[in-house]
Amino acid sequence: MNNDLPLSFLNPTSIAIIGASKNPAKRGYQAMRQLIRDKFSGHIYPVNPKEDEILDIPAYKSIEALPGPADIALVCTPARTLPGVIKQCGERGIKGAVILAGGFSESSEEGAGYERDMLAAANKYGVRLIGPNTSGAFNLHRQMNLAGISNLQPGGLGLISQSGNMALSITTEAAAGGYLGFSTYVGVGNQVDISFGEYLEYLAADPNTTLPVLYIEGFKDGRKFLDVAREVTPKKPVVVYKAGRTTLGQTSAKSHTGALAGSYEMARDLMRQAGVIVARRSDHVIPLAEALSISPQPKGTRLAILVDGGGHATIAADTLADEAMSRVELAQLSDRTRTRLAGILPPAASLANPVDVAGGTDSNPGVFADCVSVMLEDEGVDAVLIGGLYGGYAMRFDPAMLEVENETSIRLAALQHHHQKPIVVQSLYAPLKPEPLVTLREGGIQVQESMEIAVACITTLISHARHQRRLAAHPPYIVETRPDTGQAIIDKARAENRTSLFEHEAMDLVAAHDIQMPRYQVVRSETDVAAAAAEFADTRVAMKIISQDIIHKSEARGVRLRLRGKDEMTRAYNEILDSAREYNADARIEGVLVAPMAKPGVEIIIGVYRDPVYGPVLMFGLGGTLVEVLKDVSFRAIPLSRADAQEMLEDIKTGEILDGVRGARPVDKDALIDLLLRISGLVHCHPEIEEIDFNPVLATHEGYTIADARVILSVEA
Repeated sequence: MNNDLPLSFLNPTSIAIIGASKNPAKRGYQAMRQLIRDKFSGHIYPVNPKEDEILDIPAYKSIEALPGPADIALVCTPARTLPGVIKQCGERGIKGAVILAGGFSESSEEGAGYERDMLAAANKYGVRLIGPNTSGAFNLHRQMNLAGISNLQPGGLGLISQSGNMALSITTEAAAGGYLGFSTYVGVGNQVDISFGEYLEYLAADPNTTLPVLYIEGFKDGRKFLDVAREVTPKKPVVVYKAGRTTLGQTSAKSHTGALAGSYEMARDLMRQAGVIVARRSDHVIPLAEALSISPQPKGTRLAILVDGGGHATIAADTLADEAMSRVELAQLSDRTRTRLAGILPPAASLANPVDVAGGTDSNPGVFADCVSVMLEDEGVDAVLIGGLYGGYAMRFDPAMLEVENETSIRLAALQHHHQKPIVVQSLYAPLKPEPLVTLREGGIQVQESMEIAVACITTLISHARHQRRLAAHPPYIVETRPDTGQAIIDKARAENRTSLFEHEAMDLVAAHDIQMPRYQVVRSETDVAAAAAEFADTRVAMKIISQDIIHKSEARGVRLRLRGKDEMTRAYNEILDSAREYNADARIEGVLVAPMAKPGVEIIIGVYRDPVYGPVLMFGLGGTLVEVLKDVSFRAIPLSRADAQEMLEDIKTGEILDGVRGARPVDKDALIDLLLRISGLVHCHPEIEEIDFNPVLATHEGYTIADARVILSVEA
């Protein structure tokens, strides 16, 4: 066992099978049989009080009777036995246990009690738990297979899965492809002890793992996973398929931000921020892992596409548009490149990207290599995608073409190696595995049947390389702020047993962190209104109710806009108070806030939500009253880097609105990026903040105005 590894018991030299059996239907028999078949080189200790030997290996009556401490135990006994079993494992010096049994907190209150007692014993005696309710674990480089999965090939993929069936699906697909093998597998089960973050730490440190792959339904400690992933992804690619695309039902959302948080989109954005490759579909997992395992890393984001039919070109372009978040762009081929392609291809060929050979390869598939050579020499091309019939020309037209196709495959592999620019091939003949496609794959070029999957692979290569450059160049940082002034505001609210700041307090807190806020007055009488009318005589104003019992002011008809002069403002003041009392007769009213009307601009929402799984999360998107319907928002974990803030603006689907539409001037994106970074610093300085909601923020070419500010504090423990 390598004790330098985290979770070193996953690399064992001795295994105890607790509940070992002579019954071939039992896991305690099957696991021993698999270890023997695989020629596990360490010690196997079967534990069964009724047997002297199992499969010709001496058995032990109890854990206490073992001749030495095993590195890991496979526990095959029922849930009710686990508290005692784990205690005995700890007393015998066993450091890790794989708990197969179900029947814990996922099934009943009685099971929850077993789980609590088992975990207490594990913590007391220093035993780390995999599961319970796990499908098992394996380490193929140690010939340790405790998962009951057969036909496994050793290799570099480390698999962590929350579903035994998904693990079986992924390993089966890899076996069918024939090129990828596995180092380690762990079924996390109920995650009562070890989290995904710790498993990722193990795979990062394991020299036999080149690429971690994870199937995740839910995190117990999502923030730890993100922190670990940020450290791992610059060194090893990490592929995740995150299940659960529906909103997780935040039952007590107090703001727009809270209502939109907890979604699949949030989890996806946060993982991508940490450099994780998030597979959109389950059948993308193995192709993406393969592409990342064998392909050179592109140096830029510009893709050239070469096809032998317009249909595949159209599908490639459409799919590329669907992969907008990868930020891959179609390369602009240079004039020299287009001239050289014209000399190779027939007059009917399309020389714009995508390039359609228009039958130019029908008699000589070697033209593919000629074209790719020209494309890869173009400094404006970082990767090439080939689509159509390639690999099947001998089958489609003339068997005599087989030799030429094989030679072309060798040339293509050599071109990829020479230029260190990735090539991915989509071929409709891929399922038949003709010799030219096998030659391609053995030469290090990925081949896919589906154009959609091929595009996902090439865009993943490009976006992963870009993420690595981003993480290296833009570490998270905190904008310098003055937290003491803001802390006094929070302390005052705490002293008054409030969990929300009044809007004027929120404005003062934000301003204390050097965030531009409008001037305001709080009025509590008609006399105050008259003074405010004089103060704001040069502009129209908005008036809004201030009450800790009225969160959504518009619903209570507690807002009046575009007011000017003493008479209008006095009338609005009284109407606001009447509406607020009608909405909630018991509402405690602090006063009415008066502030200048913001200049018209693009309505944006910026918010913070302290997620119970991921910690503080910043949200950016188009704002206004329809924000919860449109849900066009992006998320990042706090603290942010400048690149994170910039990408938040780029990620929203309607981001072109920020660039100006119908003659409007572009908004000041730099001002918005600075605002996001300062909000990140604000939350970092004040962990008491549970939620922030700025909706709307009016963005213009001159900057921004925060028209409404809401800050919610956590409930003190």
